[in-house]
Amino acid sequence: MSVQKHTFIIAEAGVNHNGDLQTALALVDAAVAAGADAVKFQTFKTEALVSKSAKQADYQTENTGQEQSQYDLLKSLELSDSDHQTLIEHCRQNGIEFMSTAFDSDSIDLLSALGVTRWKIPSGELLSVPYLRKIAGLNQPTILSTGMGDLEEVQFAVTTLLKAGLHVSNLTVLHANTAYPTPYEDVNLRAMDTLKSELNVPIGLSDHSLGIEVPIAAVALSASVIEKHFTLDKTLPGPDHKASLEPRELAAMVTAIRHIEVALGTGIKSASRSEAGNIAIARKRIVASKPISKGTVFSEDNVTLKRSDKGCFATQWDDVIGQVAQHDYQTEEGIEP
Repeated sequence: MSVQKHTFIIAEAGVNHNGDLQTALALVDAAVAAGADAVKFQTFKTEALVSKSAKQADYQTENTGQEQSQYDLLKSLELSDSDHQTLIEHCRQNGIEFMSTAFDSDSIDLLSALGVTRWKIPSGELLSVPYLRKIAGLNQPTILSTGMGDLEEVQFAVTTLLKAGLHVSNLTVLHANTAYPTPYEDVNLRAMDTLKSELNVPIGLSDHSLGIEVPIAAVALSASVIEKHFTLDKTLPGPDHKASLEPRELAAMVTAIRHIEVALGTGIKSASRSEAGNIAIARKRIVASKPISKGTVFSEDNVTLKRSDKGCFATQWDDVIGQVAQHDYQTEEGIEP
């Protein structure tokens, strides 16, 4: 009998705090209330992440309504070292795991010094060899997002991690699409099956589609990790709010995933405890379709199938037909072979 799975659900706060610590703390509280396993932020030093001339992604410009550089956008979304410490302590006090994606080497050092022991590699770093090697050298649970990558690129990243010291037992790979939001026709959930068969490691989904249907379906397809952006309010200014869930939606997603985990069951096909009592009620039995005298041969002319509390079940039809009645039967009286 299989053990009920537990999908690790990451509530991705990302930069939806808009650089404000109190908003970040409120996001932690919302993730706790929703029942997520972890709440994840983003840790970066803007100077180490982007050049001052780097342009925003189209979705960032559209969602912020501003034409500005990536540098200016990200600088407004940084959390300080002390902010991280406050958030970690708040998570600890509220029983939820703190996670954050480090986008540069210094940020990896900061998170490690603060006691972070589970790492999330973003899709943008899929091919960043020095970055991958630094994460791998920690040899701690590591989740690799694979947005924008083809299978060969994902295999390259995985090989790089394993050669650099990450044990395969510490690796989980997430199928992902980096469009915010991801059109449903581009989600391609079946790619999880490809990754699982090719890599032989746990597979999950980092989802950026609208709504909660896709992550629920991913769990039904054996995703072990689900990551989903959420916000306190989709109408807030910022690059990711519009493609994020609000707290009530996040809670609905978590609840639905937990229901699906239970519903997946053991894989053994048998009558469940809840329906066992229906067998005697719903399954038909063999009864007399008319009065039958002792010595008469049972045939399709004098017996039939009906729901009844007497008589043998229909599986014994062939055993009954052709037998001789041992006594008289009234109409609808149950017949035994």
